[in-house]
This record gives sequence, C-alpha cells and structure tokens, in this order.
Amino acid sequence: MASPELAAGDGSYDFHLRSLSAASRDSAAAADPASDPNLLESVRRVCEMCKEAKGASDEMVARAFPVMSKLFQRCAAAPTQSVASSGVLLLTILQFFLDFGEAVLHDADGSLRTFFRTCLSREFADPIVAERTLEFLIANKTKILSSFPTLIPQFFPLLLKLIASNGERLERKFSEVLPLMMSAGSFLPLFLSLMDLPMLVVALEKVERSSGTLIGSSIATIQKSAAPEMLLALMDEAYTGSAIEDAIGNAGSDDSGPLDLADPMFLDLLKDENDGIAAKHWTSPTISSTLQAAVNSPQSDRLKQSLKMAPRFLTLYFATALRDVNDSLLCALIPVVMSRYAAMFPDKVYSFEVRKRLSDFILAAFQRSPDIIALLKKPITDRLGEAHDNPAKTELALHLCWAIGEHGAGGKNRKDVARELFENLELLLYENLATSRLGLSQDTGFDPMGASSRKSSQARLLCFVVTAIAKLATFHNELLPRARVSLAKVARSRTSDRRVWQRACDYLGLLNEPAICLSVLGPSTAQGNGPGIVNWSEGGTKMVAHIPFYLLAEQKGAPIHDFSFDDLVPME
Repeated sequence: MASPELAAGDGSYDFHLRSLSAASRDSAAAADPASDPNLLESVRRVCEMCKEAKGASDEMVARAFPVMSKLFQRCAAAPTQSVASSGVLLLTILQFFLDFGEAVLHDADGSLRTFFRTCLSREFADPIVAERTLEFLIANKTKILSSFPTLIPQFFPLLLKLIASNGERLERKFSEVLPLMMSAGSFLPLFLSLMDLPMLVVALEKVERSSGTLIGSSIATIQKSAAPEMLLALMDEAYTGSAIEDAIGNAGSDDSGPLDLADPMFLDLLKDENDGIAAKHWTSPTISSTLQAAVNSPQSDRLKQSLKMAPRFLTLYFATALRDVNDSLLCALIPVVMSRYAAMFPDKVYSFEVRKRLSDFILAAFQRSPDIIALLKKPITDRLGEAHDNPAKTELALHLCWAIGEHGAGGKNRKDVARELFENLELLLYENLATSRLGLSQDTGFDPMGASSRKSSQARLLCFVVTAIAKLATFHNELLPRARVSLAKVARSRTSDRRVWQRACDYLGLLNEPAICLSVLGPSTAQGNGPGIVNWSEGGTKMVAHIPFYLLAEQKGAPIHDFSFDDLVPME
C-alpha cells in the first residue's frame, strides 16, 4: 500500500515530484531552470519526505533520483548569462545525492566536481552561494573525507577566491574547511596561496575593474582565453631559453588598465583548481608594479580584511601541519617558508604578523624533529649567507642560529653536519666582527640612513651567532677548541659591540666549567644525567655554591653565602 506521503494533493510528494519533472523537461525553462523560485522548495520538500518516510523510503528515492539527476544536469549546463543563481539549488540536489546515493548506487564525485567547475567558479562572489557552500562542506565533511578525499584539496584555489571575495563575514566557517584542503598534493601550494591571499584580492579587484562584477563568467573566460598564449610562452621558454616575462614585458602593470590575459601572475592567482605547481609569479616583473600600485592607492575593505585573515589562516595551517603532517612534508615545506620570509605583501602590520608565524613554525618544527636541521643543512647555510641582504633575512638568520645551537645541529650523531654548520657560523662571525662598533649607545643623533638601526640589528645577530657557537661546541666536544678560539677573538677585539663582547666573555668563562656549561648551554633535549646536569624545572629546590657569579646579571664579587637557583630561574 502506498505511503501517505505518496498521496496526491497539493504539497504532497507526488505534487512536488511532478513539478520537478516538468521543470526538467520544459524546454522553455532549459535556458534558466533556476529562475523558477518554486523549484528549490520542491527539491527541499522531496528530500525531507524521503528522510521522514520509513517503509516507502527506498521507493520514494528511486522515483526521485532520475528527476533530480536530470534537473541537476540542466542547471549545471545553463548558459553563463543566466540571471538567476543556481548555486543553492544545486547544493540542495547534491545533498540528496550524498544522503541517498548508496540506495540508488550513485557516485556523487562527478556531480560534486561539476558543481565546483560550472557553478561555484561563476558564483563564488555571491554571498549566499558562498555561505551555503561552506555550510554544505562542513555538514558533510566526514563523508567527503572518507569517500571523496581529493575533492577539496583539488579545488582549494576556488575556495580561497570565495573567502577573498566575501571577507571576514565567512572567516569562521572557512576556518572549519581549511584543514580539509590539506593533502600531500596540496600541502605546499596551499601555503603559498595563503601567503598570497592579499595578492589574490588585488587580482580579483583588477578583474572587477576590467570586466565588471565578479559574479559571472569573466574570470573563467579570462583563464580560458589566456591558456593557449601561456602554453606557447612556456614552450618558448623551454626550447629557446627566453623568459616568459620577456615576451609579455610590462603589459598589464598599470593598475587602472585592462587585465593582461597572458599575464602568468594573474593566471596563477586566479586559477580554480590545484595544479600541484609552486607559484612562480613572485619572479614576474609585473609583481613589483602591481604591488606598488596597491600600496600607493587606498586599501579597499576587502583588502584590509584579507590582511587580517591571512595571518590567522596561516596559524591554523601551521598548527594542523605540526599535528598531522609527517617529517617528509615538513622538510619540503620549511625551505619554501624560508624563501617567502622576505617575499610577501608589503604591508607593515601584515608582514610583522606573518613573519612571526613563519618563525614560530620553523622553530616548532625543529623542536618536534631536530633531525630536520641536519636534513636541511644546505638551505639553512644558504639563508645564513643572506643574513645581511635585508632586515627580514637578518631576522630569519637569527632564528636559524638559535635553532642550530639549541638542538645541537640535529643531535649527537650529526657530527659532520655540526662541523659544517659551525664553520658557517664562524664565517658569519668573522665577516661581521669588523663592522660591529663599540659604544653603540653613544650614537643617539639623527640618523637619516638608519645606520644605528643596522648596527644594532647586526649586534643582535652576532649575539645569537656567539651563543650558537658556544652551545654547538658544548654539545659536540670536538668543536670546543675552535669555539674557544672564536670567542677569544671576539673578547680581544676592540671593535666589538659591547653586548657581543660581554656575551663572548661570559661563554668563555662557562666553557671552563664543563658540567655547569652543559646544563646551561646544552640542548634542551637528550642531555642525560651527570655531574652538574640540572633539571631546570626543579631549580627552585636545588642549592649550590660553586657557580660562576657572572651568570647573575646584577650580583658581582665573591659569594658570601649559598644561593638558590631561584636567583637564576624566576619562579612563576
């Protein structure tokens, strides 16, 4: 006997199914099937009735599926000039496919990809479609991860365009989807795309000024028309050795002019799907002019929001990477992170926030797996060699020096790596020792060229280099003689900055107390036990008398009584 839901009548299952069937067959509605506002309600009611039905559920699903499938295909194939948005309607049909696909043996993978390629690629800037898309992905993330694990990683560039267009209003929901975008094939490109989120906003706004609203086919048309020219440019570069930039010159650099269809920078930024290739647009000659135009002009609300969101997205990305990613992918990511440390959107607050997150991630990755330092010896030494190219690279070298010393160049078994890194630290020390000046605090006059700032930054770097040399030699005893020579040269130097000189003298004194030196300067992991080895977390309960007083910043002279480690390690 038929279920009550199947009975004829207005609002019944049959009524809604007939409406959907008529819409899927109506040739007059084929050009724009989503223009009928009743279709969405009919699809929702059919889905609800199929869920609520008990005995007749399979029969109802079997009858509805062909109609839903045909309607989905019609909406997806609708011309790009359609006035009505089909996004919400397609998402509702997709939910039907996911809920009841097993009952009719339907694989929803093709339908999901069709939605991204034909609908979301045109309607990502529509606030309603964007929000419903994120809600759909969040509601079905378990099923998507288990049945379609490559779907979201493949289309993460399109989802980034979605959040770039809609801003902070959808930040919370996008943050729930962001971890789903990470896979082996999207891990590195996703990082680069998150770094370039402000640039993506600039590109979208350039498209908007050139072609009108972002809702429509403008971006897809740009990418389609530019693809053959880009392919020819790549072939020319491969066979003749001429750079792509030589062919395009500075076309499109004028921010107010039309978008250059063959510009590889914008083609890469505006792509919809992950191609697994690291972005190369930062080497394009158009990047500097585009960034300069963006910096010199007033920032739009959309750009301001992206500058705030990108650092928060990077925080989530790095937290997920440190929790879920293996060392192989971390080894691949860290050199890319180091290469982008000085290459980002030139906004002061944004640069500060992003660099803080980049350095925190590098240090956390080394803390989790110290062996990575040995595996990345070459890129680390390269970055140390660039320490004085600009302030950002100086800051990166400072963090790398700290990591080398803190983790003993990767461990006890990495003696060859430790020796090579030690030699690089020595070279960095000797190259900069002569330019560090004594009495920097006296340089208080007006300094239009920033010489005092540069000298202060150099002195700070040298303090970290001296510390890394002492810590590395403490962990690898075979380097002690060379460390004493290096530190003695700094201590005897009359041109050393006083802070560097003081630190070198302190470390020379510590090196004469091997047991205490290992406790103070040794790595934070794998120290073992022995004379003078102190668990600093228990420092407040230990009493010692024989400890150099130069460790106490404000206590001079010979000791007159025993003192606690509380004097060295403040209690929280």
